[in-house]
Amino acid sequence: MGKKRVLILCTGNSARSQMAEGLLRHDAGNRFEVESAGTKPSRLRPEAVAAMDEVGIDISGHRSKSVDEFSGRQFDYVLTVCDNAKESCPIFPGHAVAIHHNFEDPAALVEAPEEERLAAFRRVRDQIREYLKRFPSQQLSQS
Repeated sequence: MGKKRVLILCTGNSARSQMAEGLLRHDAGNRFEVESAGTKPSRLRPEAVAAMDEVGIDISGHRSKSVDEFSGRQFDYVLTVCDNAKESCPIFPGHAVAIHHNFEDPAALVEAPEEERLAAFRRVRDQIREYLKRFPSQQLSQS
């Protein structure tokens, strides 16, 4: 049985979905083929790269991708990690299971001091990791 295909969506594909992609690939890459994209892609946030680097995961080579790059491709799961992406999520062919959980946007603190911004990215990274720890075991038991 092959790996399950997962697409993680957010608005900008700059922080939350990028961190989720890195975490799921690192923690359960033997079970899942993981991609991430944005409904309105922007750029990878350096704070996301730094927060992930702190836990030994390098996402510095990632780039912000549009969900349009994945049109026509089939996924087993489409995870939305922000309310905006859930509302504007396109329909994917096949029988993808849509799963949603809204995480705060750490990039919204643009005007905050650097240490406060980084703390927000760390907090969201840890929340996503906790959330994703339950994802593989729940989904594998349903297969």
